[in-house]
Amino acid sequence: MKKQTVSFELITYDTLEELSQEEKSLMLKAIETRKNAYAPYSNFQVGAAVLLENGEVVIGNNQENASYPSGLCAERVAMFQAGARYPGVIIKSIAISAASKVYTVHRPAAPCGNCRQSILEYEAKQGTPIALLLMGEQGLIYKCHSVGDILPLAFDSSFLK
Repeated sequence: MKKQTVSFELITYDTLEELSQEEKSLMLKAIETRKNAYAPYSNFQVGAAVLLENGEVVIGNNQENASYPSGLCAERVAMFQAGARYPGVIIKSIAISAASKVYTVHRPAAPCGNCRQSILEYEAKQGTPIALLLMGEQGLIYKCHSVGDILPLAFDSSFLK
């Protein structure tokens, strides 16, 4: 038997002001679109803003449904829209902001497993990492170099050969 540790580095920021201007602008777009999320069941609103290599920003927010599996997370709304509107354009980063109508979210909310898998697919397709900026309503902001960092031992296309 061999015991191993899987870990990754992330950068933390105390405020939006510590981000680069590009990152701050992207997070502000995620916050803005979060406010328009359709979340009548969970009251948990998420906004995502995707920055493309050509400078375009594509937004998305969570869209719930009374039949829970029929809804879609903000990250996938934004990623799929970017892929549909700008096929072949490299995705540089995605900013994600989460808030609740019931309590104050004081810590960054990471993408769910389905979203991590979807973002990983785009990373593999384009051959470059997609940086993640994660934020709640208040508190720390996390920056991860790649979704692969937060999805260790990922299932990818190499298993389907």
